Amino acid sequence: MSRKVSKKSPNKAVPSGTPALSYGLLPGLIGYNLRRAQAIVFDDFMRTMADSRVTPGQFGVLTMIQANPGISQSALARSIGTERSTMVAVIDELESRGLAERGIAHNDRRSHALRLTAKGEALLSALEPKVRRHEKRIARDLSPPEIRRLIELLRRLQ
Repeated sequence: MSRKVSKKSPNKAVPSGTPALSYGLLPGLIGYNLRRAQAIVFDDFMRTMADSRVTPGQFGVLTMIQANPGISQSALARSIGTERSTMVAVIDELESRGLAERGIAHNDRRSHALRLTAKGEALLSALEPKVRRHEKRIARDLSPPEIRRLIELLRRLQ
C-alpha cells in the first residue's frame, strides 16, 4: 500500500489516488493508526514471503515452536493470544506441509508436544534473512532508538 500525506494536514495519511478527505477523529485514534500500519506491514510481509507461502501468523507459530520444542498446542495458543481451535487449524496446515509435527507429551498423553521437522527448521532458517529485510524496510523511516521505543510502547498496549 502506498501512502501520501496531505500537504494541508500532515497528520492525515491519505491512500494514494484518494482525493483529500477529512478523516475526522480517526487520525488521532490509536486503534485506527495501528490498523492502518498493520495492513501495510502485513501486505509487505505477504509479498516478501510469497514464494514460501508463510503468513505472519504461521511464521510466529513456527518461531515459537522452534524456541520451545515440545510446547503443547494449548500453551502455544495462550502465548500468542489465539483460540485453541484456531491453533489446531494452523498446526494442521503446518503439519500437512511437513513443517511441524505433533508428538505425545511425556507428562500428559492427552497433550501434543509440537516440534519442527527438518523441513520446518530449514524453512525457518531461510526465512530469517527475509524477515530481517522486511523489518528493515517497514522501519526505514525510524532510527534504532525510535524502533526500540515503538516496540516498547506496543508492548505496553498489550
